[in-house]
Amino acid sequence: QVQLVESGGGLVQAGGSLRLSCAASGRAFSSYALAWFRQAPGKEREFVTAISWRSSNTLYADSVKGRFTISRDNAKNTVYLQMNNLVPDDTAVYYCAADARYGYQASQYDYWGQGTQVTVSS
Repeated sequence: QVQLVESGGGLVQAGGSLRLSCAASGRAFSSYALAWFRQAPGKEREFVTAISWRSSNTLYADSVKGRFTISRDNAKNTVYLQMNNLVPDDTAVYYCAADARYGYQASQYDYWGQGTQVTVSS
């Protein structure tokens, strides 16, 4: 199994930046695709970005392209989400997820962290 723990959330004003981290333990980190999802109050869980385990191909939701960057550090078993130019609509609980393959659907991911809150004020 894989355990995922997110950190780095907080309160930031619009236009600011945050860097989220997701530390993984358990099975080989480099064997898993990693993704970030987010869920705002009253809304469905939304795909944000993902990175493949082999080629490091990335996917981004249109809403975050050019603002968010996903990266991974296999030596640290950690995936990061750099969020720049944040807007209030980015407010959500952000979840890290892992699976053998990457994609847009939350149902494709077998392992999830507990989430970290990101709040963007204006």
